[in-house]
Amino acid sequence: MKVLVVGASGLVGRHVVERLRERRHDVTSVARTARDGVAHTLDATTATEAEFRALLAGHDGVVFAAGADDREVPRRPAYPVFHRGNVAPVVRLLTAAREEGLSRAVVLGSYYTHFHRLHPEWDLAGRHPYIRSRVEQARAGRAAAGPGLPVAVLELPFVFGRAGDRLPNWSGPLDKWVRSRSPLLAPPGGSAATTAAHVADIAVDALERASGEDIPVAAENLTWPDMIGRIAAAAGHPRPVRRLPGAVVRVALRLGGLAQRLTGKQSGLDPAHAGALLLRELFVTPVRPVSVDAAVAETFPRTGARA
Repeated sequence: MKVLVVGASGLVGRHVVERLRERRHDVTSVARTARDGVAHTLDATTATEAEFRALLAGHDGVVFAAGADDREVPRRPAYPVFHRGNVAPVVRLLTAAREEGLSRAVVLGSYYTHFHRLHPEWDLAGRHPYIRSRVEQARAGRAAAGPGLPVAVLELPFVFGRAGDRLPNWSGPLDKWVRSRSPLLAPPGGSAATTAAHVADIAVDALERASGEDIPVAAENLTWPDMIGRIAAAAGHPRPVRRLPGAVVRVALRLGGLAQRLTGKQSGLDPAHAGALLLRELFVTPVRPVSVDAAVAETFPRTGARA
């Protein structure tokens, strides 16, 4: 196949490009900034349908590996920012892909949409602007693609790993914490986790099968104490992880939400309801279970072993 990868310079995007080439597919790489191996520079949030069509001409498939993540805290109201990063570019891209006659597409999304389907009573899209954007990304993207262009949505949890100098966006504060003398604390609950290489395998498989499925991705399920403990051990600073009461987390989140309101900001996950979400065990049954330990070590290398 000939495949266009949007967001090809990111952590997962670079792994997708590598895996496609390993499987002997022809790849066109697109990213917002010029980096090694990027064929075209384009900001997906501002690119027009015509610009996407020009890049997509002659391709069989497309992967969208860009977008806004849930750590962003824009000015209130937040949803237009997440719509601009996650929904609008996917609609323009898949409209262009349909018009160019592509036969398959993959969008890298969030595992929150998986829990939105499983637990409508949690009202995740109604409470959290970021999750609303991911739900709408899948719905509006598929509507734009039409019935002749199957769109697989990979629903991603925490992603560990490294691609050159690229690391997970959320890893920086954790890295500083586990290497400090501060005690390690973790609340109840936990999350599914995966690796960038694991995601790339599933993305390429979905392209080759022309899958139009929602695909929850997980390599392992980790409680928060287990995750923090593995990160500290990988970084060369192993120590006990103490339990942090969930009530303390809820209070801290609500105080953070109050501070946001006072400054006119709003996060992608509403702090008033984030505790009810993050203190759960957000586990996903792994279709292809693998250990994340090697990828954790890549993300949090021992001192002196950094790439």
